[in-house]
Amino acid sequence: MKRDQDFFKGCLIGGAIGDALGWPVEFMTLKEITQRYGPRGIQDLKLLATGKAEITDDTQMTLFTAEGILRAETRGHEKGICHPPSVVYYAYQRWLLTQGYPRVHDYEWIYDGWLLRVKELHARRAPGNSCLSALSSQKQGTMGEPINNSKGCGGVMRVAPAGLFYRKENAFKMAAEFAALTHGHPSGYLSAGALSYMVASIIEGQDLETALKNTITELESYDNHEECSQSLKQAQVLSKSHLSDVEAITQLGEGWIGEEALGISVYCALKYQNDFEKALIAAVNHNGDSDSTGAITGNILGAYLGLSKIPPEWVENVELKEVLIQVVDDLLTIHKKGEEWWDRYPGY
Repeated sequence: MKRDQDFFKGCLIGGAIGDALGWPVEFMTLKEITQRYGPRGIQDLKLLATGKAEITDDTQMTLFTAEGILRAETRGHEKGICHPPSVVYYAYQRWLLTQGYPRVHDYEWIYDGWLLRVKELHARRAPGNSCLSALSSQKQGTMGEPINNSKGCGGVMRVAPAGLFYRKENAFKMAAEFAALTHGHPSGYLSAGALSYMVASIIEGQDLETALKNTITELESYDNHEECSQSLKQAQVLSKSHLSDVEAITQLGEGWIGEEALGISVYCALKYQNDFEKALIAAVNHNGDSDSTGAITGNILGAYLGLSKIPPEWVENVELKEVLIQVVDDLLTIHKKGEEWWDRYPGY
């Protein structure tokens, strides 16, 4: 069992590090990356004048996912009821506000909470169109009633907190519903369910191979799983091949869509399961969505190895480290009485 600070921090801070490592090269081809950073590609975090490496919408939305989960827990204690996907939807409405969009609901209680007071979260870092358009529509998508046909990776890249908070029996369905709020294609939300289930399995003490095997079994119990399950099986095979990382990742895709982003990340985590740094460098140096594949790889391998196995300079230099640590503490303690908790996670 890995339900402690080291592995929870590893998951969320590891994801933020992968996000920050991939952000400078997100929209570059591999050729452009190697031309700018040398033949091995980008190898280290790019620090700005602040001394920090910027995170993107991937980590922003991950934080709001966690906030929504915890507010649902608060509401459950307060009212005796809760519907976590709806509460997470309102958390995403707060994220939408940070991106410069107007309020789309009339209820004042939607637009409160501590994350809105974190000024760095108001930076706009290439937010995904599916997330923006879906959240602006005032409609909540579900698996049963999809809001669109998007299978972009904007669903999977934000759901790691569900794998930390829920036991694996609930983690898949919860994360899939969180993703379906904005992404209506099965590969857009099943990839999110699979990531959450895999993280939950790792936190329960499973090794990566066992966690992946069990994740595929769970995934295959859902309709229209084929694209996602095939990508995971291919990632597993490629991780044992003699192909270079670039050749293997090219076969898995570019990571702009859910099943490809998950497949690439699982490949990198399996291939370098004892070396966080090598895994993340492989995950971001390709023709595709480098920050999302870096973030998901960081979530998986961070949960597996723990914060203590992540290069300390990366931990120190990633933006919003303190905010991430606070969220980790809250996900672990689940519910506390007192003004400080209620200020961060008020009921409705």
